[in-house]
Amino acid sequence: MSTEDTITKVTMPKWGLSMKSGKITSWFVAEGDEVAEGDELADIDTDKITGVLESPVPGVVRRVLAETNEDAPVGATIALIAPAGVPEELIDEAARAAREELDSGAVEEVAGPALGTVRVDGRTLSYATLGTAAETVLLVHGYGGDKNSWLFVQEPLSARATVHAIDLPGHGDSTKDVGDGSLDTLAGAVVGFLDQQGIERVHLVGHSLGGAVATAAAARESGRIASLTLVAPAGYGDQINADYLRGFARASSRRELKPHLTQLFADPGHVTRQLADDLMKYKRLDGVQQALDSLLGTLLDGDRPGIDAASLLQEFTGPVRVVWGRADQVLPAANAAALEGRAQIAYVDNAGHMVHMEQPSAVVDAVAGALDG
Repeated sequence: MSTEDTITKVTMPKWGLSMKSGKITSWFVAEGDEVAEGDELADIDTDKITGVLESPVPGVVRRVLAETNEDAPVGATIALIAPAGVPEELIDEAARAAREELDSGAVEEVAGPALGTVRVDGRTLSYATLGTAAETVLLVHGYGGDKNSWLFVQEPLSARATVHAIDLPGHGDSTKDVGDGSLDTLAGAVVGFLDQQGIERVHLVGHSLGGAVATAAAARESGRIASLTLVAPAGYGDQINADYLRGFARASSRRELKPHLTQLFADPGHVTRQLADDLMKYKRLDGVQQALDSLLGTLLDGDRPGIDAASLLQEFTGPVRVVWGRADQVLPAANAAALEGRAQIAYVDNAGHMVHMEQPSAVVDAVAGALDG
């Protein structure tokens, strides 16, 4: 490898299909700092949510090119990381070229996930795919979510796998009809997606309701599921925030919705006006209220959990990993006790129910461990 090859360009990531640029709200590192792969480099604010940019490689931060509060287009080089032994003149040359590109705005557009649809049981299911590697990962979102909720997880995993994120029936761009709203119906959609895509073996990842759905799909197709990664899954333990679920389903304005959304995160600052607006647009679509109400009947039995995923897990013999935010106010982390002895459990500090958005590296690490076998 040449000396030039050891200079790593840290670029503005593409988090989500609509992201065109991001603003660096704070740098956690300075020039001369040594970093490890996965260390936090900066907070980046998008029109949807604030996320943390992590170092793609170990090395020394040789140049910080984008200033705090500066907007940078997706794909633009915002910092340079290289070993200490790389000569300064080479760093200067790379920094000069990157800064010129940043100032001109002439940055090569970064391709986002490829979008597609399949038909399963008379329903159209929407999905987004990133990566082309041999291993396959399928991400299944939770109640009221969609494929975009995985935006901080899908991109890093796509470096080592073909990663699909699906919209369950009733959600995102998929058909809003959920039939009887049962776990069996939702699991059938996941298995049908695998069939339509010709996927013979897959690493399943599910969040919240999606964790129960993934469990049910794994129970149905045990030999087809290489691993199961559950992120704050429903259906385990006996604690559930019924008030949150009902409040989310019933909210008819941004003002009503926002207090419920703050319960999703350890840091309520993640609940932006744009996030609330986007969810209200979704909730006002034809068929969505009926879908949410139907699924609420699946999630709850009175004020108690309506799903028993733990018994379904007995049908799956493969490896199971669990990631749970310690500050989860929707499905408390105490529920993970139901998985002790059956799964490798990671409790994550400074993360609530949306741990895959607040501390995505914890989820990425869990799935990467499953890929490594």
